[in-house]
Amino acid sequence: MDPIKNPFSPGAGSPPPELAGRGPILEQARILLGRVFLGKPEKSLMLTGLRGVGKTVLLNEVRRMAQEAGYRTVLIEAHEDKAIGPLIAAPLKTVFFELDRIAQTGNQVKRGLRVLRSFLGGLKVKLGEVEIGLDIEPEIGAADSGDIELDLPNLFEALGEAAREKGSAVAILIDEIQYLNPKELGAIIMAMHRMQQRQLPVVLLGAGLPVLPGLAGESKSYAERLLAFPDVGALSETDSNKAISDPALASGVVITKEALAETYRLTKGYPYFIQEWGYQMWNLAQSSPIERSVVESAADSVIRRLDLNFFRVRFDRLTPGEKYFLRAMAELGPGASRSGDIAACLGVKVTSIGPVRSKLIKKGMIYSPAYGDIAFTVPLFDEFMKRAIPDFVPKG
Repeated sequence: MDPIKNPFSPGAGSPPPELAGRGPILEQARILLGRVFLGKPEKSLMLTGLRGVGKTVLLNEVRRMAQEAGYRTVLIEAHEDKAIGPLIAAPLKTVFFELDRIAQTGNQVKRGLRVLRSFLGGLKVKLGEVEIGLDIEPEIGAADSGDIELDLPNLFEALGEAAREKGSAVAILIDEIQYLNPKELGAIIMAMHRMQQRQLPVVLLGAGLPVLPGLAGESKSYAERLLAFPDVGALSETDSNKAISDPALASGVVITKEALAETYRLTKGYPYFIQEWGYQMWNLAQSSPIERSVVESAADSVIRRLDLNFFRVRFDRLTPGEKYFLRAMAELGPGASRSGDIAACLGVKVTSIGPVRSKLIKKGMIYSPAYGDIAFTVPLFDEFMKRAIPDFVPKG
């Protein structure tokens, strides 16, 4: 088997050769893009799911769809320690210039650039950020207060008016959106509320962890009326098989039913793991068809790669106390754990684990699927923690 022709592509955000099982979400996005372009109201989309389920891949695919539909697009990734204003300002400047090149009369684009200039001035006063150069006069009194909840809706409004004047539309795509602080998330929701009220051609497409619906609801009570939260989960066995067998078959290689069944058992349908297993299976196999024994033989290589890359990059960000907290969770099994059970496993009072729990949620390592419950945001992380800290002894 030629490794150069290997069709599988494990990696952060790498598009798989077969985007299986995501048809309903992509259709939802297609309808959203089509309706907003025509000036009709529709809920924007926030893709939610665990790490490794392909949210970023879907976001990039929706961006491609938007561009084909005539949208100008802005794609940013939120960060724990970076404010949204400076992140979004530079790509919005590019969009305004793109709109300005469309050969139609009007002055809304020029006004939009002046509003962006005002927005940057507000950021400079409020955040001390380096200003993005715009050699034009600001629009006095528009988006220049330094309060993101006041300024971002005004900026989006200017953007939407400019796009509508030019017969275009804009898609704002934000990955890792759960990292926005409550005020920033509130500002985004308020801005999209303004877009719906004015029926302006601006859509929001976000991707984040399963905590996102709760964060949005806490930020603004009307969020559920503006946003839809499709769940991006593990693939069914049928779709998992398709994600592996179709790319291989396109390259003239057959994977037996037994091999597919074993791959699904090992990956549990999570797309990132499917790509890792497919990649290693291909490189290990001598010829077609690929049998179950090849899948079994690939296990050590896959687990070693996952441990060194996918899991380790997250593990290394943790303090010793955080690692032992997660190790106690792993001891309790792969599903959601109760805070009291984790404390008992660590041999401490439940009130003492609150700070560590909060830090792990902020780092995106765990989330709360229900009151009092905690679960890993990374699939199969419980198995990794047992390998990483094999000598853990439960106290309770």
